[in-house]
Amino acid sequence: MKTLLGLGLLLVSLGGCAGYRIGPVQPYYLRSVHRIAIPTFENKTLQPRIAVLVTDSVIKQFQQDGTYRIVGDDEADAILKGEITRITRAPARSVRGNVLATTEFNLALRVRYSLVSRHGGKALTPSSEVIGTTSFFVGPDITSDERQALPLAAEELAVRLVSQLSEGW
Repeated sequence: MKTLLGLGLLLVSLGGCAGYRIGPVQPYYLRSVHRIAIPTFENKTLQPRIAVLVTDSVIKQFQQDGTYRIVGDDEADAILKGEITRITRAPARSVRGNVLATTEFNLALRVRYSLVSRHGGKALTPSSEVIGTTSFFVGPDITSDERQALPLAAEELAVRLVSQLSEGW
């Protein structure tokens, strides 16, 4: 009797795990996509060489996430197309006693992207926008300070973009 009761408890406790899967779980509408090609994003801003920085950050984040493999165009199930639409800098903190002088800026990097099928070019996801933000303090050269903050904004943007595609939100 105790053996039968123990066996019954074991079956009931294991039944709760029936819906779980080991490994990456991607959204249902992307169930056929396992390999993604990521060409260099298009740069619609005036910031030079930003496209390679953002594309590289997205590729690294996909590799770290592991849901999709990054491959060339000829092996891919889908192609991630992206364009950098805007880089904005807004004052966050001003100098005490002088509201016109800024000591800290917020930097926002915006990318519009879509995932299209390699076979036929059909859109697998609607065109979406993702934003990466960071802040930086102002030194003697604001241009170089902003340039040093861009990789941080690109990294946050990449985390958000990859989570949208790999988790569906």
